[in-house]
Amino acid sequence: MNMETLDPMERLLAERACERLVVEFVRRLDLGDPSSVADLFTPDGIWEWPAGDRRIEGRDALRSRPADRLSRRMCTNILVTVDSPSTASATTYFATYRVDGHTDGMVPVRLPANVGHYEDTFRKIDGDWLLATRTTFLPFGGTTERLVHPDQS
Repeated sequence: MNMETLDPMERLLAERACERLVVEFVRRLDLGDPSSVADLFTPDGIWEWPAGDRRIEGRDALRSRPADRLSRRMCTNILVTVDSPSTASATTYFATYRVDGHTDGMVPVRLPANVGHYEDTFRKIDGDWLLATRTTFLPFGGTTERLVHPDQS
């Protein structure tokens, strides 16, 4: 698409809506209701990890997450490219701090569980921008640590 044919304000609004979607996704995973991230995807949305051959497709499948997971993601360098009035893509770098087995309180500082980037595609449906696909690339990653509580040893 010739970007000159897209109104600059329309492009700016689309970029901001997609950027906000990336940030809202992380906020919901870390501080909100993690299963609600599924609502940020198109009904046929896909989240995949090529290195682990993992692929989750559809909103129902996207709703699962361990109940005892504590996580925080730091995202940066969100670069959105608007391809048309109803499609866009983005790359976002991230670091994820995460443990399972969390019950309450503060967890001692540790290294990130993963460092990588997301490659996203977006579609505008009925006036709302939604994630169509999210591909997670993890050049630095490991397993999620499970906390062991003194009464479980």
